[in-house]
Amino acid sequence: MKQKLLFTLLLCIAFGFIAEKSFATPAFARKYRLSCKTCHTPSMPKLKPYGDTFAGNGFKLSDEEAPRYFVPAGDDKLSLIRNFPLAVRMDGFLTYNYSNSEQSDFQSPYLLKLLSGGQVSNNLAYYFYFYMDERGKVAGVEDAFLMYNDLFNIDLDIYLGQFQVSDPLFKRELRLTLEDYRLYTSQIGISDINLKYDKGVMITLGLNTGTSFVLEIVNGNGITESHEHLFDKDKYKSYVGRISQDIGDFLRIGGFAYTGREKQQNIFDDDLTNDVFVWGPDLTLSVTDMFELNAQYLKRMDSKVFPHENSLVTYNDIETTGMLAELLYMPKGDDSNWYLMGMFNDVQSDYDQAGYRSYAFHAGYLMRRNVRLAAEYSLVDDHNWGEYNKFSVGFVAGF
Repeated sequence: MKQKLLFTLLLCIAFGFIAEKSFATPAFARKYRLSCKTCHTPSMPKLKPYGDTFAGNGFKLSDEEAPRYFVPAGDDKLSLIRNFPLAVRMDGFLTYNYSNSEQSDFQSPYLLKLLSGGQVSNNLAYYFYFYMDERGKVAGVEDAFLMYNDLFNIDLDIYLGQFQVSDPLFKRELRLTLEDYRLYTSQIGISDINLKYDKGVMITLGLNTGTSFVLEIVNGNGITESHEHLFDKDKYKSYVGRISQDIGDFLRIGGFAYTGREKQQNIFDDDLTNDVFVWGPDLTLSVTDMFELNAQYLKRMDSKVFPHENSLVTYNDIETTGMLAELLYMPKGDDSNWYLMGMFNDVQSDYDQAGYRSYAFHAGYLMRRNVRLAAEYSLVDDHNWGEYNKFSVGFVAGF
């Protein structure tokens, strides 16, 4: 058994070396003829502060215009992109003992998605991506929004569309680990409220003092199919607020709050109203270019939930607490070809099925700026699957 596992691991690593020859640059790098390193850390797709500024500036460089970006059509009101920007991300892994299965599994492609984004005008931008394959199925559109940048000529931006509620905290799509940010994704009973994707509006404001404000108004039930042209399952909306403050060049602290109400219904057509409140602090510490520490604490309160659709009884006043911490080490900062990361996840809840704890250890090596090999070991204690070890090795590539 050990020889078979070693053989499959070697095959996966060999596949990663083949990927090195498939070098290409993603859409924004192609547009501005810049290296991916300009916006991303060596542990791509993680963003550097310059990359965050670029995204917040409507996907344009303030000090450089893209050459011949729009087609000259003799109409100043028309912004027709000359070459429509497209990029592809593909991840593939070999995983052993996922969900305590005691088996090895080729998970390649683990995901395959098509991305596009850019300027529509000087202040208007768009971004979306489409999952052509995610864990063996077409997942569809996740991020998809229009953004108006610098309203009233100040650092005031408005996003309208679909995005992750947790994006102002730590972006799940840019995490390095296969292990997820569990405190953002945990489900309490049949509640549809979490910090994953939702439809709505987000307003961000940045001040010269290093203070940032975020306000979100969202449907509060995630991504769902429309019913009679309605995406919101009830008449209620959820409201999200966040404030953060930069302290020097190495520390950022923030506070987050989410309040929402939702209608829940079981198969017996009984319904109830659940009031949800989530709050917590977060911080990012990066004393040098070599180390970065991200930490998050959240506390959630649910007033009433059905534990499952067949339930006739409710759980009342459910308290859930979650912690997340990740430490990234890059030995040469931006010039590193490899990195190490450790991550801790912990969710404790009165709703037992949400209980989860994990310790993940992750290592990555850049074969090219846009092709990264990765290996990850996780020790997981899951209420549903018990305690088990998980190991994955594979690649992350962007073209």
